[in-house]
Amino acid sequence: MRILVTGATGYIGKRIIPLLLEQGHTIVCAVRGKLRTEKKYSDEENLHVIEADFLKPETLKNIPKDIDAAYYLIHSMSNSVDQFHKMEEDCAINFKNYIETTDVKQVIYLSGITNDTKLSKHLLSRKNVEETLKSDQYALTVFKAGIIVGSGSASFEIIRDLVEKLPVMIAPKWLNTKTQPIGVRDVLAFLTKGLGKTELYNTSHDIFGPEVLTYKQMLLQFAEVRKLKRYILTVPVMTPKLSSYWLYFVTSTSYKLASSLVNSMGIEIIGQKSNINSLLEINPMSYKEAVKFAFVKIEGNEIISSWKDAFINSRYKKQASTKYLKVPKYGCFKDIKERHVLDEQRTLDKIWAIGGENGWYYGTTLWKIRGFLDKLVGGIGLRRGRTNKTDIQTGDALDFWRVLLADKDEKRLILFAEMKLPGEAWLEFQVAKGKVYQRATFRPRGLWGRLYWYSVLPFHGLIFNGMIKKLANA
Repeated sequence: MRILVTGATGYIGKRIIPLLLEQGHTIVCAVRGKLRTEKKYSDEENLHVIEADFLKPETLKNIPKDIDAAYYLIHSMSNSVDQFHKMEEDCAINFKNYIETTDVKQVIYLSGITNDTKLSKHLLSRKNVEETLKSDQYALTVFKAGIIVGSGSASFEIIRDLVEKLPVMIAPKWLNTKTQPIGVRDVLAFLTKGLGKTELYNTSHDIFGPEVLTYKQMLLQFAEVRKLKRYILTVPVMTPKLSSYWLYFVTSTSYKLASSLVNSMGIEIIGQKSNINSLLEINPMSYKEAVKFAFVKIEGNEIISSWKDAFINSRYKKQASTKYLKVPKYGCFKDIKERHVLDEQRTLDKIWAIGGENGWYYGTTLWKIRGFLDKLVGGIGLRRGRTNKTDIQTGDALDFWRVLLADKDEKRLILFAEMKLPGEAWLEFQVAKGKVYQRATFRPRGLWGRLYWYSVLPFHGLIFNGMIKKLANA
């Protein structure tokens, strides 16, 4: 089959594409910018990348007409725009209007469980999208998932941060809310096995794990898997705003996403039983099993996708990878250094492993202080780390940077700063002709931007000199 995958650079999109290719399908990936697609896909004969923005109907003409099925995986959970529900509805309308002109027979939509009478704005938006996608021209299959548990998922990483950082937690009362978590492996199984199943045409099914757990039980079971002793006290006086700040300061989530999660976590996410498990021959794993499988991937450095890499978690969104890729030359402050290298390949490997648990090779304490200060003013700090310890892809989050370009053939890495700044900043590394080049560029915004540059100049001299020396001597 020829299949369209929307949301191809998202958490589920990145994971489902390899599975569909293994099954022999031809995949058409719809992305807002081709630079965000992984370079390995360029070698895939049966994978085609096209640029399409579902908020811009004129770009959808790039989608071929001869497709048999489509996955709708577009979400904006952490979008900062107040009218995110309108954006989601517009995306769904534009998708539907165009897809109805193609040969598509089935559209598969991954939504969230929406059985509670009181729903958060995000779950209401998901429900609205489902209604919007219904059509007389194609069959709609909807899978509504509970909390998804897997390496790199938002819920998994937030729980991991809480459990591994806090031996004792004084937590909000919504930790007693019940939910039905499901492993990401099982979600992918439902999505792939439901493809082409005529029995599932124009149907909707809740998909969930075998247990009903409170968030508190999920935290404690996670601790058991990690062999950690943890104590949790829930208090009724913590407001949603305080709860959001609690998640923001302790975990790697942004404040906007924390607010969205808090609004959703007060609502029970309990699935309605159906025959979907027996129909597709899927027996969902328990929560503990899902956590164990996630750590197998983490310990093997095999995390395929992470919620942190989505541009909706970025402070620059539209056309980000193209607008900022060309580092400016004029009206900027620069710090340019070069050194002869002992071994080009080893230096390149060290550049590709920079950040996250590996650190920035020099002035680690200063980097941590900068991350802490960024967090205090509402920035992202160093919490995001990196998805893979040794590999970088264009579009990845890297501490408080975004990877604009990661090209090992050109031996070049360009990062764009996502910390709070009175201006814009780039950090570029390149290895060529026996040398390593390190270029820091800052484009100030007004007087405050210039004052900022001069105030941090002494620290830059120390950090950047030490960093390039470490890279050159790799």
